[in-house]
Amino acid sequence: MIQKDRLVWCDALRLLAFFMLLCCHAADPFYAAAAYATSGASVDTELMQWGFRWGSLVRPCVPLFVMLTGVLSLPVSGSMESFYKKRIPRVLFPFLIWSVIYYLTPWFTGVLGMESSVVYKLFSWAESDSQSLADGLTLVSRIPYAFSFIACHMWYIYMLIGLYFYLPIFSAWVEKATKRQKEIFLILWALSTLLPYFNEYVSRYAFGTCEWNSFGLFYYFAGFSGYMLLGHYIQHYIHWNWSKTFAVALPLLVGGFVITYSGYSYIMDLPDKTPEQVELFWTYNTPNVAMMTLACFLLVYRIRIKAESRTATWLSNLTTCGFGIYMIHYFFVCVGYDLGAWLHIPAPLRIPFSALVILACSWSLVALGKKALGKHSKYLLG
Repeated sequence: MIQKDRLVWCDALRLLAFFMLLCCHAADPFYAAAAYATSGASVDTELMQWGFRWGSLVRPCVPLFVMLTGVLSLPVSGSMESFYKKRIPRVLFPFLIWSVIYYLTPWFTGVLGMESSVVYKLFSWAESDSQSLADGLTLVSRIPYAFSFIACHMWYIYMLIGLYFYLPIFSAWVEKATKRQKEIFLILWALSTLLPYFNEYVSRYAFGTCEWNSFGLFYYFAGFSGYMLLGHYIQHYIHWNWSKTFAVALPLLVGGFVITYSGYSYIMDLPDKTPEQVELFWTYNTPNVAMMTLACFLLVYRIRIKAESRTATWLSNLTTCGFGIYMIHYFFVCVGYDLGAWLHIPAPLRIPFSALVILACSWSLVALGKKALGKHSKYLLG
């Protein structure tokens, strides 16, 4: 029963991560024009500000998914070959299929006779409003090594496949490492989260990096592997009561949000900001985002839901449909945005409302698709 309850809390954490992710993308239409001036749309200042607030609050979304990977996959069972055979195809095939669909959608809108402005409506960060088949096929040809902002969320899949390649190797060390050794790794990883700010405000080249070397002092401890190990570490070594959990998590959550939001607001007030600066305080591997991620994880980690309950069944279905939801959800961003505007949802609630609409549409479609396609659905929906 303990193991079953643990899986249910993982499902609850996945729901939180999904909601945060959908809020993150639901905010795109609110501030895309202000950030990069690509869509040519008019800017609603109030909505844009709420986009900043919600966007800052939900930055833990991706790190939480990675921490779940560490909880559920470390240590890896079975051989390296069996792990690769089981995990990578279930990610790779849907990724390839949906990437093609996304990149050919602008061309298809042109076939349907729609104006080119619909491209920016569907994809807030699109590099252009081209409806050319040749441009779409060019993006398709680049899938093995690059993603387009038409499918901006696909960056995660490249990183995820990389983590899957790395997991069996990392797992061999995790199995043999002592608690203290894992703590040393996490300390070095925590120091590496300062690098984005050090590179921006102190020195672009630091700790051995230069024009001919990108692999500096902290390189081998930086990145998402730290989040994987952090999830594993908490699962195995942290067993706090609610009082201690709140005492640690709430200051981390509040402090991390204040840094993230105030830093992002400061950057957005700069007259000549670069895309790299815009993303600086929202970077996933920064101390402020790590603080919020750790807080969210600790709070949900304490939740225990009976495996036989309806809630557990509902959350289990989300887990089954989760990868498919990730693949298709961006098609519904404009639906959530337009419905919120049509219903005159108050500005503070527009983004979470839109996120719920995106979740409902995506989840329903994926659930129907899995039921209709049966065992073959894994090639399309994971």
